[in-house]
Amino acid sequence: MCTAIARRDGDFYFGRSLDLDASFGERVVIVQRDFCFRFRMEPPMTHHYAMMGMATVEDGYPLYAEASNECGLCAAGLNFPGNAHYFETAEEGNINLAPYELIPYLLGSCSDLAEAKALLQDLNLVNRPFRKDIPLTSLHWLIADAGGAIVLESTAGGVRIYDDPAGVLTNNPPFGFHLQNLSHYGNLSAKPAKSSFLKESGAERFGLGLGGYGLPGDYSSTSRFVRAAWLLKHAAEAAEESERVARYFHLLSAVSPVKGSVLTETGKYHYTLYSVCVNATRGILYFHTAQNPEICAVELARYGAEGGELVEIALPERAKFRFL
Repeated sequence: MCTAIARRDGDFYFGRSLDLDASFGERVVIVQRDFCFRFRMEPPMTHHYAMMGMATVEDGYPLYAEASNECGLCAAGLNFPGNAHYFETAEEGNINLAPYELIPYLLGSCSDLAEAKALLQDLNLVNRPFRKDIPLTSLHWLIADAGGAIVLESTAGGVRIYDDPAGVLTNNPPFGFHLQNLSHYGNLSAKPAKSSFLKESGAERFGLGLGGYGLPGDYSSTSRFVRAAWLLKHAAEAAEESERVARYFHLLSAVSPVKGSVLTETGKYHYTLYSVCVNATRGILYFHTAQNPEICAVELARYGAEGGELVEIALPERAKFRFL
C-alpha cells in the first residue's frame, strides 16, 4: 500500500506515502554526478544527473523507493503484486534493466518527462534480483516533472506507458482501471450539496461537506486513488513554501493508514512508515515518519551535485516537541 502524488503549486512537488509492515532501513540518500552506477546488463554510468530520495543502501548501491534529480524529474515505485511481470531474458537493441536499476538509470539519464518517455520506449525489465536474500519487489512507477505525469507498468503483455492526468498512483489493479473508475465519482463536488427532497421533507442540510458524500474512505488502493485524485483536484493553491509543503502533507495524510487500522494476513500492522514531499523545482526534500511527525528537510545544494559521493542521512527515530 502506497500513494504517490504529483502537484503543481507555484513550484512542482512530488512525493508519496510509503506503507509497509516493517522498516527496510530507509534513509535520505544523495548521489552526486560522478558516482558510478553499475548495471547488470547495461554499461556503467560514470557521469549522470545528481539525485536525491529515500532508499536503503546495500553493498554501496542505493535501492531507491522514490527520488528526484537535479533537473526536476521524479520517479516513485509502488507495490503492484500479481500484475507486475519481469522478463527472463535480455532483448538485443533494448535497454535491459533489473527493476531496482530503473530509477537510477532513468533519473541519471533524463532531464525531463519527454526524454523519459523516449527512453522508456526501449525498456525491458529483466528478472534479476539484487542478491539471493533481496528478492525483487513487484512494482509499477509514477514518473513526473512540472509538465505532466506518466505511469509505467511492466506486465506479461509487455511494458506500457500511460499518461496520468490525475497525477496520482496507488497499487492494484492496473492503472487503466483506476482512470476509468474515476467516472463513477463525477457527481462529487466541493460545493454545498443540493437535494430535491428538502422541500417535501422539511429537512435541512446538517452541515458542510455533503457535496463529497460517497467519496470512499477506506484504505484499499482503488479508494485511495479516488480520494487522492479528488482532493488533489480541489486543493487550494498557496502563496508560501511553508503552506504549500504543509498542504501537500495534508493530502498524503488523507490516504495514510494509522498504525492498527490495517492488518496483514499474518496479523502485522500495515501503516505509513514515512511520507515524503520534494520541491523538485528547488531541490528540497521534506519528510516525516511514523515515529517523528516533525517535518524535516534536506537540500541537495547543501551537499553539492559535483563529485562522486553517495551521501546517507539517517532519519530521526523519535518525536520532537516544541513547547511554547
